[in-house]
Amino acid sequence: MGRGGEAPHGRGTGNPNPVDIHVGARVRLRRTLLGMSQEKLGEAIGLTFQQVQKYERGANRIGSSRLYDLSRVLDVPVSFFFDDMPAGVASSSPAQRRGMAEEPASYERDPMAKRETLELVRAYYKITDPQLRKRLFEMTKALGASSLKEEEI
Repeated sequence: MGRGGEAPHGRGTGNPNPVDIHVGARVRLRRTLLGMSQEKLGEAIGLTFQQVQKYERGANRIGSSRLYDLSRVLDVPVSFFFDDMPAGVASSSPAQRRGMAEEPASYERDPMAKRETLELVRAYYKITDPQLRKRLFEMTKALGASSLKEEEI
């Protein structure tokens, strides 16, 4: 068992459960978007930064009371930590796996958890002119759509 009675791993294989990895990535996403360090988050909920690191990697499962504390400190509803969970990750939960004939799809890292994405979002929100920000948003959407069309060719 991990600290505080929480199981340190997912399915008893020594590997973190993909659901725990997703929740940890969402903690990291929100903390980074707020510009908060792991140390500051740890102080706010009574943990060391190393424990926060383990949560963010999914190495330690986050218990319900800790998840509640995180939601309060990070100013998001508890559901935020489960938002955008890929179906393959959700189906890898032990309760969902019982009786499944095949393994779920391999876990793909959430693009929202990448440092590049976080830096882009932070830079975007530093643009104070709302019209300029909207034009950049529209241009980015157009570039993304044109990239998709090029891939189809």
